[in-house]
Amino acid sequence: MSHTAELIAVGTELLLGNIANTNAQTISQALSALGINVFWHTVVGDNPQRLREALDIARRRADILITTGGLGPTYDDLTKQTICAAFDQPLVLHPDILEEIRVFYESALHVPMPENNAQQAMLPQGCTVFDNPVGTAPGCAVSCNGVHVLMLPGPPHEMETMLRRCAIPYLRRLSQEVIVSRDIMTFGMGESSVDQLLHETMSHMENPTLATYAKPCEVRLRATAKAADTAQAEAMLSPVVEQVRTALGDIVYGIDVENLESVCLSLLKERHLTLATAESCTGGLVAQRITALPGASAVFRGGVVSYWTEIKAAVLGVPQEILDQYGAVSEQTARAMAQGARRITGADLAVSVTGVAGPDPDERGTPVGIVYIGLDTPTGTFCRKMDSGRRRRDRIRGLAANHAFDVLRRYLTGLPVEALL
Repeated sequence: MSHTAELIAVGTELLLGNIANTNAQTISQALSALGINVFWHTVVGDNPQRLREALDIARRRADILITTGGLGPTYDDLTKQTICAAFDQPLVLHPDILEEIRVFYESALHVPMPENNAQQAMLPQGCTVFDNPVGTAPGCAVSCNGVHVLMLPGPPHEMETMLRRCAIPYLRRLSQEVIVSRDIMTFGMGESSVDQLLHETMSHMENPTLATYAKPCEVRLRATAKAADTAQAEAMLSPVVEQVRTALGDIVYGIDVENLESVCLSLLKERHLTLATAESCTGGLVAQRITALPGASAVFRGGVVSYWTEIKAAVLGVPQEILDQYGAVSEQTARAMAQGARRITGADLAVSVTGVAGPDPDERGTPVGIVYIGLDTPTGTFCRKMDSGRRRRDRIRGLAANHAFDVLRRYLTGLPVEALL
């Protein structure tokens, strides 16, 4: 039987934007792995009338409702009471849970239990109790008229612990299917262009499905299949992944990988090569992104942020005649920066970035969005020109860093490097 779930997050602080609803992402990922469809996310404040309205809507369109928040001891923690009223279920005291809460306060917090915490031991009659080993608010699950309602605490650490220990085993008994997804990561083509190439295929797919998602500076395609088990789902996905690879060619940089820099790190490790960077408009972003990865110290030797022209000459050794004739933002300077970074660090490879991130053109009138990416290697020096147009400054910098990693990836895999994407 296929199940459909709706997640209902309770908390005025979510609506005010004081905190992000990270619980929804965590639960959705868990439900997807169990083969349970999630079609709706709802957020409602600490208001029993509006929560009741949300429950009445949700129960008509989903057979699994999962709430987070509103299980605490204060006056506005009314999730259990509202759910029980909506489903005509009595709340009853669980003396064993009350004792556990009392012991928790005395042994862990070394204070007597406040009397208002007693309401946390009030749970729907006949429910499945979810233990909370890291907090005082137990959760629970109750089934009524074909609808399963699971109540989880709001604090993410408590919610994640209860989800893993209690809710997932409960839900696993309900679902006989699994959902498996493969992420196909691409760089070098916009979402609309990718969609145009694959639209006909995607529009006729039902199971598996294929969809595009625009990430900052790149595009991810997600292929998803539902089947009786993981092996069957993966067998359904394999031809879809190959079809996308064939259609998109070498702009596909990985399957189920995190990002371009992680691919480059793996390739550098496999080939026992080291890397250095020389950056201007990106301000060290390329170095920051690769050093954020575990194991980067095995391949990354160092980097220079040469924001001023004088630093390009004095530290990286860019010849003054190149700077005078071609300017700091030029192919010639990008090549010389990469050569200088490789020379002074002793790295096997070095990438450089120099460009105009805006908001104004440089002193030579070079337009905003023009960036040159250099790569110096034992077999020669390469350069790619990037023209992103007048985008936001942060977008230009992020895109330039992606181009730097793409140039490196292409060199390490034997693909053409200098092509303007």
